[in-house]
Amino acid sequence: MLASVVIFPGLNADAEMVRTLELAGAKVTKVWHTDTELPAGTDLVAIPGGFSYGDYLRCGAIAKVGPIMKAISEHAARGGYVLGVCNGFQILTECGLLPGALTRNLHLRFECRDVFVKVAADGPFSPSNGKVLRLPIAHGEGRYQASSEVLARLDGEGQVALLYCDESGEVSEGANPNGSVRNIAGIYGGPKKNVLGLMPHPERMSEACLGGTSGRELFDAVVRSRTAGSAGAGATLS
Repeated sequence: MLASVVIFPGLNADAEMVRTLELAGAKVTKVWHTDTELPAGTDLVAIPGGFSYGDYLRCGAIAKVGPIMKAISEHAARGGYVLGVCNGFQILTECGLLPGALTRNLHLRFECRDVFVKVAADGPFSPSNGKVLRLPIAHGEGRYQASSEVLARLDGEGQVALLYCDESGEVSEGANPNGSVRNIAGIYGGPKKNVLGLMPHPERMSEACLGGTSGRELFDAVVRSRTAGSAGAGATLS
């Protein structure tokens, strides 16, 4: 798998993203936000977390008009994999590759701690459905919101990827760190669930020296999907 990690000014999780993708077996190239094309043969585009452009105007609102975004949108439309983590998730909703919006945390505080999430849908990035993962969060605007119509579509098409839960896997209000509607921590989009956005940082829980390896499982899953014959850039996922 060839992965392209996109760098916008203000992002701060690119090193961890590159490291985890390489651990999962991907060959990684960094792409600058002013580029207008992705490297030939790109299978996965990853947009890391951080604070692109200082989160001025609104999280992801400036990055969404970056020169590289047209190539990313075209890649996603062809069925290529796209991953947005934290600020990357915000950018994907801002540019329309994923529905809904990420808003201020319900209690108006920045959250930086480990949480538990449950895998709620099958997809190329998903470990086994129902599995509970421990992942770090670090965000002030992570409250996922969407209209009732969008939520109905996400439910109907099995695109709710991850739900905040407790250690036993119970989804409850008490396990929700930011007030996201229906405890949603991540969603799928794209023609074949090839686009994933999530607020927790799986790349920061990918090695034992970081406290656990739960996050690595999402990267291992998508590399397996590609190896099993899923298409990358220039084709459509089977």
